[in-house]
Amino acid sequence: MSSRKKKKAALYEKLRAATNSNAMNKTSIIVDASKYIGELKNKVDRLKKEIGTSSTPQNSLPAQVTVENLEKGFLVNVFSGKNCPGLLVSILEAFEELGLDVLDARVSCEDNFQLEAIGGDQNQGHDAQVVKQAVLQAIHNWNEGS
Repeated sequence: MSSRKKKKAALYEKLRAATNSNAMNKTSIIVDASKYIGELKNKVDRLKKEIGTSSTPQNSLPAQVTVENLEKGFLVNVFSGKNCPGLLVSILEAFEELGLDVLDARVSCEDNFQLEAIGGDQNQGHDAQVVKQAVLQAIHNWNEGS
């Protein structure tokens, strides 16, 4: 068997496996693959409709924010599935307004945005909910300005 025929056979076998086809001849494998692609398109359309009818505004930034109390400060975690140029500056400005010193931080801004920061509370008068609201407001303000 030539190299080209082996490659074609391997391609059809991969296609058969990817589409969960039980077909043995090439035409049936392609028909099953076409049906599978149609099913995937319908699934994507259904998910788009679900997203469109959700109560979340389309332009809002989906970010997860958690804030935990520490002995003398807070552990702040912010995650967004997309890159957010300038968001770090907005969050650090919110820290400054609250009087939080960044004692330690890890940030990733390449493919997504991820911040883990330990903020020391100079005034020691804030609770985790106040810090979380300030971070969420910073995200909201950044999103409005973008």
